Amino acid sequence: MSIPVSTYPGNVDSGKGNILIVDDEKTVRDMLGRLLEINGYLCGMASDAREARSSVNEQDFELVLCDVNMPGESGMDLIKYLSKSHPGTAVIMVTGEDDKELAEAALDMGAYGYVIKPFKANELMINISNALRRRKLEISNRAQMENLEGIIDERTAELQNTLEKLRRSTEGIIRAMSSTVETRDPYTAGHQQRVAELAQAIAVEMALPEEQIQGIRMAGLIHDLGKIAVPAEILTKPGKLSDIEFALIKLHPQAGYDILKEIEFPWPIARIIIEHHERINGSGYPRGLSGEEMLLESRILAVADVVEAMASHRPYRAALGLDVALEEISKNKGLLYDAEVTDACIKIIREGRFRFNTS
Repeated sequence: MSIPVSTYPGNVDSGKGNILIVDDEKTVRDMLGRLLEINGYLCGMASDAREARSSVNEQDFELVLCDVNMPGESGMDLIKYLSKSHPGTAVIMVTGEDDKELAEAALDMGAYGYVIKPFKANELMINISNALRRRKLEISNRAQMENLEGIIDERTAELQNTLEKLRRSTEGIIRAMSSTVETRDPYTAGHQQRVAELAQAIAVEMALPEEQIQGIRMAGLIHDLGKIAVPAEILTKPGKLSDIEFALIKLHPQAGYDILKEIEFPWPIARIIIEHHERINGSGYPRGLSGEEMLLESRILAVADVVEAMASHRPYRAALGLDVALEEISKNKGLLYDAEVTDACIKIIREGRFRFNTS
């Protein structure tokens, strides 16, 4: 049980600190109590670790002076308890055990000092003063860190909220761009949306990071943005295109890139768009890139674009169907289309885990 602060002559509440003395020898407790109170400290007494636990749970102590060997729990056990349950309480071992390994173990557990009996009064008082000063500094640092963590958490939440608003705004702008293209080319209305959905599903199947998947979807929504630079009569021509007309169509990846290249999206959208008609063997356009010269996002979008285009109706032909589209990418896997992307696309469609939304 906690022993009230003693009333030795000279005891004054100087504000220096409240110290608990834990020792199974009453003479040691009394001697330490007199020494500390003469120097202006308030003192409590405990004869063993159990009594010390009760004391620190009932009132606050800045410092505990603790012996090592006591009946029942040892001083080392008490250090473990205080370090975990009362981290704001400093501990100094005051013991007759002159054992280097024991001293190091106590310090490793969180003790602020290790004083060997018989001790010099000045030596003990210096240790106490240093321990209390260190404790005060650690508490101040802990409070500052908690305050800083709170500020960081608050700022992080604000930043995340801002980024989410920006992301929604960006997606809205991208969807507006997508709608602009489709108003000029009604026969391919919904094409970009469907390509974006398939490209996203392929990326998910390939277990890509969420941020990368998001970028692929955004690029898919406006991958044909450059078609606004192509005359509408060419886009909607029901018959076969002439070489010149087809050459104009082939300009749309570059045109889309030129429109978007100065916009700082969170994803490499402009580059994905200019590369979505490139092919693994270098036979694509507009730059004739091959293999890993293309972004993975671009290789995914290329496959999704081909599959959707072949499976859907066009002004110059009827829909060829999914089976023909899958046969095309399967036949040219590793030649025109990325092998891993092709496998992922075929798998999710064959297993019924993806189907185009025709509404």
